[in-house]
Amino acid sequence: MTALIIDGKAIAAALRAKVAAQVDRLSQNHGLLPGLATVLVGDNPASQVYVGNKSKMTAGAGMRSFDHRLPASASEADLLSLIDRLNRDPAVHGILVQLPLPSHMDAHNVIEAIDPAKDVDGFHPMNAGRLATGLPALVPCTPLGCVLLAKSVHSVLAGREAVVVGRSNIVGKPLAQLLIAESATVTVAHSKTRDLSAVCRRADLLFAAVGRRELVRGDWIKSGATVIDVGINRVESGNKTRIVGDVAFDEARTVAGALTPVPGGVGPMTIACLLVNTLRAACAIAGLPSLET
Repeated sequence: MTALIIDGKAIAAALRAKVAAQVDRLSQNHGLLPGLATVLVGDNPASQVYVGNKSKMTAGAGMRSFDHRLPASASEADLLSLIDRLNRDPAVHGILVQLPLPSHMDAHNVIEAIDPAKDVDGFHPMNAGRLATGLPALVPCTPLGCVLLAKSVHSVLAGREAVVVGRSNIVGKPLAQLLIAESATVTVAHSKTRDLSAVCRRADLLFAAVGRRELVRGDWIKSGATVIDVGINRVESGNKTRIVGDVAFDEARTVAGALTPVPGGVGPMTIACLLVNTLRAACAIAGLPSLET
């Protein structure tokens, strides 16, 4: 068996095109142009690249992009003041504060300061609570992308056994809630799970989001399972850096039915889903129907 390699780049491109088409209709029919504000504190190189990509994709979808940079020496009060201004700005429909923040800032305080209606990362406790109770909410972009990738293979997830390896607030927990909403049978596994490999082998849908290089081996995977690899792990080899996931790709592709690559799988979907959330936020604020994914 050789797994179907799920093309996250192509699926993300198609989703961005859907967003751009609806943004154009909103502009033409309602004079509404969604706006996304990104906030970067400090000069973390990876964050700079990521925020730059978000800005490029936002503009490519026909939205307004508002980029704000603060020095690493900025105070938490400075950042909260900026967020307050963005909350009150009618041209801004989505606010994204790039994590991680400098150590002298409390990320929980910062996230809670964002207007939940503009929380396109889906991290605000109100959005997390609404997701957990089955109410409409802005949901984290990476978990949303994971579900869409799984649905590119299986149009219906109901009844399938899903295992999520990882329980972070950013990926694992919201992903489990989204899968429950799809009527999958969900197990959340983590570092304290006994016989983790056996738990993984039960999965029709296996999501690896633990941040450990090639943790999931080929013999952990049920034959024919769909495997979504969320991991981004940098491996230094001489003067070169390569990116590998949480799944041992070469082993997995001989067992799985479908598999996301790293890079080129979940990563592109995260930014595409950020655009979806920005569009949904703009429509919700304006009282208009939004994109269905």
